[in-house]
Amino acid sequence: MPAPLWRDSWLLLLVVSRTLMTLIFMVYAACMPALLDEWGMSATEAGTVAGSFHFGYLISLTVFSWAADRIGGRTVFLLSAGLSAVTALAFGLFAQSYVSTLVLFTLVALSQGGTYYPAIMLLSERYRAEQRGGAMGWLIASTSIGYAFSLMLSGQMLALGGYRLAFLVTAASTVLGAVLAIIALRGTPNVIHRRERDHNFRQELVRNRPAVRLVLGYTFHNWELLGMWAWMPAFMAAALTLQGNDPVFAIAVGAYLTAGFHAVGFLAASSMGHLSDRVGRRAVLVGLSAVAAACSFSIGWMISWPIAVIIAVGAIYAFTALGDSPVLSTALTEVVRPAYLGSTLALRGVVGFSSGAIAPPVFGMIIDATNVAGGPTTVWGWAFATLGLGGLTACIAAYGFRSHSPVADR
Repeated sequence: MPAPLWRDSWLLLLVVSRTLMTLIFMVYAACMPALLDEWGMSATEAGTVAGSFHFGYLISLTVFSWAADRIGGRTVFLLSAGLSAVTALAFGLFAQSYVSTLVLFTLVALSQGGTYYPAIMLLSERYRAEQRGGAMGWLIASTSIGYAFSLMLSGQMLALGGYRLAFLVTAASTVLGAVLAIIALRGTPNVIHRRERDHNFRQELVRNRPAVRLVLGYTFHNWELLGMWAWMPAFMAAALTLQGNDPVFAIAVGAYLTAGFHAVGFLAASSMGHLSDRVGRRAVLVGLSAVAAACSFSIGWMISWPIAVIIAVGAIYAFTALGDSPVLSTALTEVVRPAYLGSTLALRGVVGFSSGAIAPPVFGMIIDATNVAGGPTTVWGWAFATLGLGGLTACIAAYGFRSHSPVADR
């Protein structure tokens, strides 16, 4: 019987490294309610910063994943970690307006992609199918806990020294994460899989129906998840303000509550991958995406409900919207040949994060269109409903998923 994953120091160190490098991801979302007033941004402009980050990240995922098939996952991971440290420091020091933040935060995104999909490749090389879902869950969970700590840390730094301190502290954490990445992978082999002469990428993916369904499901999963994460702090702040709380207090508490949702996401990622090792990938994907879609269609209309109810629904939303992430990634490693995995992940990144990049500005435009200009933002249901359409489509894609892997289908 394989040793428990928590005893693998390689995995633990990689998880800590990834956590630290993702602390910068949510700093803008945490600071956005304050920046809307301080920089005089519209909701649409605010959404474009988040959308540009996701768009930059998808480019990064595409380029780094494509390169990983050719020069190896370990090499790409370490290159991306080093670039992440440099761009994070530039963001922390020089982002001070809408335009500078738009540019520098996008550069951070352009550097980070090589620490995600190449990490999936490293895990698929190290772990067999019976442990791979659990290991992938740890990887996704490291991102979730990084998001949670990012929001908590950013909210605290925002209260102590404004957005500048929040930017700087999360940037420094990215540098530390890059250092730990070097330590974690110092003895890891850099594997490059040879491709067969009579087989090509088009044959591997386009004719691979299970892989196509997984890419489709991931695309709409990202639409729902990234749109939700970009706007959840502002939604929680709006709900608290509507119930009579001071706006500054509401912003800080909204960040903390959203951090709690990310902590719930950590639990989802770390458990659902392991569950899919036991009951099958398809069953977990269908169940989680169905519940997440229901939350998307309902939570926006609850803004005037008791805050305890909103928090409860938000926790369920966070759990189900993120819980299928490790399962989608694990299932893909089981239906695609190793020599084409990086390129497949690259394509998945293009369509998936294109969808995720579009969702925040679309959400912002709907907020602008359904609320009175200059007044309080009280109508959120229509914007969240657009995210629910993505969750529903992901559920349909998962329902039709079949593969040659007994773990995936059982």
